[in-house]
Amino acid sequence: MTARLDHRNPLVFDTHELGRRPGALQRLTRTIDAPKDLGIQDVVGVPEGAPVELELRLESVMEGVLVTGTARAQAEGECVRCLEPLQLDVEAEFQEMFSYPDADDRGRVRAEPGDDAEDDEDRLFLEDGLFDLESVLRDAVVLALPMQPVCQEDCPGLCSECGARLADDPDHQHAAVDIRWAALKGLAGSLGDGENDKVNGAEAGVDEKQEK
Repeated sequence: MTARLDHRNPLVFDTHELGRRPGALQRLTRTIDAPKDLGIQDVVGVPEGAPVELELRLESVMEGVLVTGTARAQAEGECVRCLEPLQLDVEAEFQEMFSYPDADDRGRVRAEPGDDAEDDEDRLFLEDGLFDLESVLRDAVVLALPMQPVCQEDCPGLCSECGARLADDPDHQHAAVDIRWAALKGLAGSLGDGENDKVNGAEAGVDEKQEK
């Protein structure tokens, strides 16, 4: 058994003023606290409790109430390139039909038996003249947010070698070292040490003879 809608919930709206008169309009503005998980998890989203401005247009039609709206808020996240915190303004538009539970579906086309039951699972219904906007709002905000947010379009990201933020040091670079030359250099160093040992040994021998 599903819980009944609570008119005290800021995301629950009352349509009784429309009176089921097709063509009747109602415009609403409301600022609400963002619900939990309003965004893309672990990427970017509107923090829970942050203000969300809603502008709604409710239109009564034969089947129910057509809700058209815009949501505005500020989202927070992390740049996918440099991992720095970021903030961005989000504006999400949406439109959804909330059907009357007793709406006449005889005019709807049924391709196969049982299609009506499947369609009903995807439909949203009014409950005692009330509708809950939370799921519609969440879907709209998720679609409006970038999947890969960046702090700026040309963010260069992080150095692949040391992890330094390249935007802070545009001239940041590392000397390129060819591992083949590095190996030869190490070999040359080893050979050089050997030659020095021979020379030192020879000089020591000469000194001993002179002493004798």
